[in-house]
Amino acid sequence: MDPEKTAPFELGQGDDACLLLHGFTGSPWDVRPLGEALAARGLYVRAIQLPGHGSTPEALLSVGHRDWTQAAAQALLTLRDYRRTFVAGLSMGALLALRLAADYPERVHGLALVAPAVRFKGPHMWLLKRLRHYGLLERVKPWVLKSGTDLSDPEALAEAPILPAFPSARLQDMWELQDAAMSALHRVRSPALVAVAEQDHVVDPEGGQVLARGLTASPQVRFISLTAGFHIIPRDKGGPLLSSEVGSFFDRIRGVHAPPGDPKLSPPRPAAG
Repeated sequence: MDPEKTAPFELGQGDDACLLLHGFTGSPWDVRPLGEALAARGLYVRAIQLPGHGSTPEALLSVGHRDWTQAAAQALLTLRDYRRTFVAGLSMGALLALRLAADYPERVHGLALVAPAVRFKGPHMWLLKRLRHYGLLERVKPWVLKSGTDLSDPEALAEAPILPAFPSARLQDMWELQDAAMSALHRVRSPALVAVAEQDHVVDPEGGQVLARGLTASPQVRFISLTAGFHIIPRDKGGPLLSSEVGSFFDRIRGVHAPPGDPKLSPPRPAAG
């Protein structure tokens, strides 16, 4: 993987900040367009590289969900001096964002949960999760090979940094994060926007609806379903609409009016909240 593409980044400046969290086997590259759009709206944006990500498959051998959770929490605490702090997470990053909102309610003022990895798509993954305590997957197939990433835009796909494989044992960590995030839903008191891609091939978009309904303590929940693009929404064809929706959602919390000439994009469907 190209270290320049997968590196963490910081953008923009302002009184409010947003922490960006990428997904499993991904990197900050996946969320950079969203970061650029939020920085243009006057936020300081910080995207971290989660432990074991953005380099080699072997780097994921010695890390797990506790390392990712701790890294996200430490990054959030570095933003303590900002007036308001938002967290936007993609896929696994959305699960980590939920945990942050539940564990640090006074520090997270708004959430953007993009293609949340509440549950993987397909009966094969469902069965593996049910059998996870037997350790069969790690013994039979210690490595999972990857030849691409879930993008519909051919240009974005051509330049995407792709980790060629990952240890199957890390799926155990993903399942732990799924369970922990769903258990924490009732403790989340931040306004939240949940965005899914109807054509996602990695996670079940219906899981996003389940998540949105479970945010019972949140004062505002907005759910959007994008018809364009696949799982890596910020980099795909639905990315501009996602950035507009997230930016406007955070602006309302910040008390900021939309800038003059902000393009009026056609609304996603369905939308509620």
